[in-house]
Amino acid sequence: MLHPAVLLPFLLVSLIWGSTWWVITGQIGGVPASWSVSWRFLLATPMMFAVALATGRSLKLGRAGHGLAFLVGVTQFCGNYNFVYRAELHLTSGIVAVMLALLLVPNAILARLLLKQPITARFALGSLVAIGGIALLLLHEARAAPVQGKVFLGVAFALIAMLSASISNVIQADRTGQRLPMVSLLAWAMLYGTICDLAVAWTTAGPPIIPTRPAYWLGTGYLAIFGSVITFPLYYGLIRQLGPGKAAYNGVAVVVIAMLISTALEGYRWTPLTVAGAVLATIGLIVALSARRPAT
Repeated sequence: MLHPAVLLPFLLVSLIWGSTWWVITGQIGGVPASWSVSWRFLLATPMMFAVALATGRSLKLGRAGHGLAFLVGVTQFCGNYNFVYRAELHLTSGIVAVMLALLLVPNAILARLLLKQPITARFALGSLVAIGGIALLLLHEARAAPVQGKVFLGVAFALIAMLSASISNVIQADRTGQRLPMVSLLAWAMLYGTICDLAVAWTTAGPPIIPTRPAYWLGTGYLAIFGSVITFPLYYGLIRQLGPGKAAYNGVAVVVIAMLISTALEGYRWTPLTVAGAVLATIGLIVALSARRPAT
């Protein structure tokens, strides 16, 4: 973990992804969420193909590879992000980040069902503690919500986003995914996901809505370049070096950064309930992660 080739990508991904939660809040005011997601990946996709070509990776995936890329694109770059953006209409960015950090729970369940990977008692205990912490944070949000029911709608969107990302994480861990160059797989997955994003946006929000605010496009560029093109290859590189358990500590660091940014820029107010919830969620995540089998 302390080797520069591991530590620097780990810190960079944590910092960028921790900040993207707040940047997304500037993408959903006055612009339908689905069109904001579409603009982000319309910009990111050609750059990811360019990265693949620049690094000498073959873009040939084969039929099975394209099938996997399509499933990853639909779940990760369409389903996950469309529901994340919608969740942030009703919850603070820090809370959404905390909920998405619980990705380990559906990951473990789906990995057990699809990949036959065991779930340890330590992992189950840590997950229960983390869920208890999340429940306290959401209880605070429900009490503070100015409009009835909107918090629970945001929770539902965040849960669907988490499930979509989990499906993507698990299915790309099969034999087909392991033999494909990660950057090439991500490029094709982004392309398929972008096509899906455009279809969803046109169906749910009508013809394209093109914002004119410079700040909007600066945010979109940041999310496309830093939050997508740079971080996804780095993160999956960490998974290949450390294994999924140690690499997943990234999620805890992302939550800390996202909550601090939400406090500074969104006016998030800490109470004894939210402090207890954040502490429980962090302890639970660390306990759960420490139970994961190390990379070999």
